[in-house]
Amino acid sequence: MANINKISAYIYTADVLEADTDGKVYLGIAGREFHVDSDSDDFGRGAEFTYVFGEDANVKEVEFNDPRKPQLDTDDLDRYPAYIRFETEGHNPAWCLERVTVTVNPGSAVPHVFDNPRLVGAGENHRIWLWDASGKRLDLKRYDG
Repeated sequence: MANINKISAYIYTADVLEADTDGKVYLGIAGREFHVDSDSDDFGRGAEFTYVFGEDANVKEVEFNDPRKPQLDTDDLDRYPAYIRFETEGHNPAWCLERVTVTVNPGSAVPHVFDNPRLVGAGENHRIWLWDASGKRLDLKRYDG
């Protein structure tokens, strides 16, 4: 049992036609949901970025997207699902996600890593389109070493 002070989420939008989006992306972990957004062109074609919540945050609305408010605990990592959720918006309603890796308390003695094994590797069979016609959520699996 330990406090969750920092969460990093590496997200890579596929470099394929119409992969980019104006939609909203959310990270669900430890029983809460966080809005994944920064000041960069977050989900443009081929864009990759590591979003940080909590300590050393680089996301928008830091005070509302902080795992320390209320304080989350690593015990909750096994009680609730971890996932990426997408909500369509704007002119580009679909989003093609190529890779996502989430690390809770990175740099600590016991980091907790979440991933989806179906996205490991390159090529069409290792990415997912998220939108109204195909589903809006991708669950993540825990990979603690």
